[in-house]
Parts: sequence; structure tokens; C-alpha cells
Amino acid sequence: MSSTTAVEPQRLGADGRPWPSFAEAVAVWARVALLSFGGPAGQIAVMHRILVEEKRWLGEARFLHALNFCMLLPGPEAQQLTVYIGWLLHRTAGGLVAGLLFVLPGMVAIMVLSVVYALYGNLGPVAALFFGLKAAVLAIVLQAVVRIGRRALKNPAMVALAAASFLAIFAFAVPFPAIILAAGLIGWLGGVSGWAAFAGGGGHGGGKGRQVADADTILGVELPEHAGAARGHSLAAPAVLLVLWLGPTAALLALLGPDHVFSDIAVFFSQMAVVTFGGAYSVLAYVAQAAVDTYGWLAPGEMLDGLGLAETTPGPLIMVTQFVGFLGAFRDPGALTPLAAGVLGGLLTTWVTFVPCFLWIFLGAPYVERLRGNRALSAALTAITAAVVGVILNLAVWFALHVVFREVTTVERLGLELAVPDPASIEWTAAALAAAALVAVFRFGVGTGWLLGGAALAGLALHAAGV
Repeated sequence: MSSTTAVEPQRLGADGRPWPSFAEAVAVWARVALLSFGGPAGQIAVMHRILVEEKRWLGEARFLHALNFCMLLPGPEAQQLTVYIGWLLHRTAGGLVAGLLFVLPGMVAIMVLSVVYALYGNLGPVAALFFGLKAAVLAIVLQAVVRIGRRALKNPAMVALAAASFLAIFAFAVPFPAIILAAGLIGWLGGVSGWAAFAGGGGHGGGKGRQVADADTILGVELPEHAGAARGHSLAAPAVLLVLWLGPTAALLALLGPDHVFSDIAVFFSQMAVVTFGGAYSVLAYVAQAAVDTYGWLAPGEMLDGLGLAETTPGPLIMVTQFVGFLGAFRDPGALTPLAAGVLGGLLTTWVTFVPCFLWIFLGAPYVERLRGNRALSAALTAITAAVVGVILNLAVWFALHVVFREVTTVERLGLELAVPDPASIEWTAAALAAAALVAVFRFGVGTGWLLGGAALAGLALHAAGV
């Protein structure tokens, strides 16, 4: 007597290889997350190497198409790229896991370091370590200006946009969202009119590895069935994410009122989540302006410390916002203990910052093919990227003033709002350390990790020498 058992055939990819299991994908996304140092350019390069060159889950063209789509969205494009590719492979669950794993290591690391900073930041050795990190951060931000500028400022129109955005935010205190919206509108009009200066899009690039054709990968050329059904795709996931994003904000406003620190954090970072075009460096000027000048959550030097922490941990650089939210709540705890308030403030910041990232992908990814080749949208992105160069330059100047000088005041004259340092308050040691960091980056090409480590050790050495 014999019997037969029906066995479901294993799903195969377009290239004939077995489709990656969910467990295999989780392991790969965890690996990507733990290696995601160095800002979006480094993170995207890591993903390209692992997903395109090593695993061959998707090809060069599809990877760059997904990246260009993510560049059109507010939020950290590297994290959103993981959500998009995870969604392509394993639907909504795959996108959720990929995006969460990309954020998780940095979230945990920044939370631990925020606690250490809040409790022990005034101790001599800890303060000396951050003193060194500030010089390195200044060099890193200036390096970002140069890198993005080389890619974005390819004609006089783009240079003019960058210069205008710098003057707008530096001299006139124009809000960051207004600059981004204006640049996008200018680019869209330039694209509609067919102005050649606005042709082409932005992106960090997928790296310089070997080219992998889409047809030779798991995903192949065609979209998976769930990704191609744009007309009938379910809005359930985006609807749930919308409630998870705005629901807590509305509840905090109703329960605590608009003047509570938790309400301020929820509202401000929810607003930030819809204007964060151009990556972490560009939005940091917006965050610093509000967190330091409007809300008083932290001092300018502490903003530099937070960015130093984010640079030394895996995950999106925008995770520095968790440090900002932590300190804001830590210093205004209300009925809670400072530590409990800080932890809740940091988690709330991360929640309202990253939940929208999933929302944009799940809402728009099924329609991404309709965006491909859209000249007006591509031109808007080109203009926004150029404007972002000016915004990041403003951030670099802002950082430089607060690294090198102890006292910086805002002077308002003839409609201008200029940050003016007191020459007598110059810190020569900080200036020398910042100059050394700039030479290390631009003359010798020292990498981010070595630069941060060397600057931190230099700070500790200066402290030990009594400088």
C-alpha cells in the first residue's frame, strides 16, 4: 500500500533560484542594519553591495528606480529604501520588518548614550570626549556640503538656488519647510516649461560595484503580483499607519494640552516628518533652529554632541532627533522623574518621526511606475537637492560659530537676522582641533570612523594635559 502526499512547489524567482524565505530576509536586513554607518551614502552603498551584488535579489535598474522614488519622499531615503525592497519581496510584513530592523540598532544605541549624556555629561572625561567629537562633526558636515554640491550644482541655476536658500535661512531666518516648498515649486515649473537646467534627478547612487541586470535577479524585470496591482491595492496598512502616527499626537494634545513638552515634541516632529527632504543634514538646521531657539530643549553645543552620537552609531542620522526629544523631556519632566520623562520623550520622537516613513512607502509604492519618467517631479527633486546644499552650508556655519566661539548673538537689522560671534570669546583649542579635522578629511581623506575616534581621543588627551 502506498500513498502520495501533495507538496507545494517552492516559489522560484525570475532567474530560477528559490525565492528568499522570510527568515532569510530577516537575517539579511539585520546585517544591513548593523553595518549602516556613515550616513545615507554609506548606508545605500552597503545595501547595494549586499542586495544587488551579493544576493542578487534585484538588479541595478530596479535598485536605482526604488532609490529615486524614495528621494521624492520626505524622510530618510536609506530607511525608506529598505521598506520598499522589503515590501517588494515579502509584502507589507517584509517592509515592516526591514524598516524596523534598520531603525532598531540606532534607536537602542542613541537611547543608552542619551541616558549617559544626561546623567554624566558634565564629568570631565565625558565632556572632553564630546569636545573632540564636535570638531569632527563640523568637518563631516562640511564634507556633506562638498559631496552633495558636486552632484547637485551642475549649472548656474542650481548654484543660484543653493545661494538663495543659504541666504534665506542664514540671513532672513526663513523656515526650512518654506525653503523646500519654494524650491520644489520652482523646479516643478522649470520641468513643466522644459528648462534644461532642471533635467535629471538626485540620488546618492548605488555604488561603483559591477552592474547587475534586472533579468538576472530574483525579482527580475516584472513587478511581483502584489506590487503591480496599483488600482486595487489595499489601503488598510496606510490607514492603520496614519492612525498610529497622528492618533498619539491628538491624544497628547487632548489630555495634556498644547503647552506640555510631550505635546510640543509630538507636534513638532510630526511636522518635521513631512518636510525632511534632502536627508538628515538638511533637516538638522530646521531642528536646531526650533529645538534651541524656539523650545529651549538644548544648547547649540549639545546639538553638536547629539549629531556626534548619531554619527558613531548604526542607522539613520536623523535618529539624532531622539536625543533632542530625550533632553527636552528630561529637562521638563512634569510629574515624572527626569529619566522616565526623557526615555518617553525620546521614544515619542522616534515614533512620530519614523511611522510616516512606512506610511509613504505603503501608500505610494504600488503607484511608483506612474512616477517613473515624470519630468516635472524629477525637476522638483533636482531643485530641492540644490536648495538643500545651501541649507546644509548654513548648518555648517552655525556649527562652526558655536564650536569656535563661546558667545554668539543674533543681531536684527534692516530685516536681517545675523548670528554674530564675539571675537573675544574665541576658543583657540577648539579652533585648532576643528582645523585639524578639516585637514584630515579634505587633505588626507580620513574616513568617518577614524575621524570620530581620533577627535574623541584628542579631546581626552587635551583634558588629561590640563588644556
